[in-house]
Amino acid sequence: MTDTTIYPCLGALIGDTVGSVYEFDNIKRTDFEPLFDSQAEFTDDSVMTIAVADWLANTNRSQQALENCLVDWAETYPCPMGGYGGMFQTWLFDLGFTGATYNKTGKRQPYNSWGNGSAMRASACGWVAQSLDEALDLGKRSAEITHNHPEGIKGAQATATAIYLARTGKTKDDIRDYIEQTFAGYNLHRSCNEIREVYDWDASCQGTVPEAICAFLDSTDFESAIRLAVSLGGDSDTLACITGGIAQAYYNEIPDPIITEMRHRLPTEFWTIMEQLAKVL
Repeated sequence: MTDTTIYPCLGALIGDTVGSVYEFDNIKRTDFEPLFDSQAEFTDDSVMTIAVADWLANTNRSQQALENCLVDWAETYPCPMGGYGGMFQTWLFDLGFTGATYNKTGKRQPYNSWGNGSAMRASACGWVAQSLDEALDLGKRSAEITHNHPEGIKGAQATATAIYLARTGKTKDDIRDYIEQTFAGYNLHRSCNEIREVYDWDASCQGTVPEAICAFLDSTDFESAIRLAVSLGGDSDTLACITGGIAQAYYNEIPDPIITEMRHRLPTEFWTIMEQLAKVL
């Protein structure tokens, strides 16, 4: 096992990669083999996770710096597996467009999204936060630049705070209680077996984040968390991305063969950003 604090956010990238092949071809079981399908690749979830990590690894944590990171990384990886969501792609590459109309400001504007894209990129916020208040603040700031709908912000905050609580030694009951009490409508008293029977595709934060946290809560180790998240179906890469981020922080270890496999699947610059982020923890 490797001490994964030297690679913060790696768990999110692993979940995204494992789940990538099942996003549009769901598999409702945990015993799929191999863990990494030969066609599995990192998706936009990983690119944007690294973009937020890049933002937080630097001293300039302004909203303009965040925008620059999101856009720069998307321009470096404009066509990842799965692609970027429609509105987010427009925000990235069609400057001046917001909502359903063009604005005249010449600046990118948030577009009131509640999509799960805000949550899947928030892992680094939970890693660098030095308090719950900071985790909530960074989660909010990382989301609202695009996803300024209350549910979009809530999803990023819940992901960030779950990771913060997990890495600071809180129990699963502590994490469950805090998330349920803080984020209205997040029911974490459901097993994966219960969810799996009725769960379908859902790209919203409110239909993704609670389920991803439940997968973590049901798990016994890092790999089981990833498998449970994928087995729920739906937006499997994003579910497993969120779950993987929390599971890494909680278990603080990832089997070496999984890390070795990721060495073959992630660009060198992703590892560089994770190592830079580790230096500011």
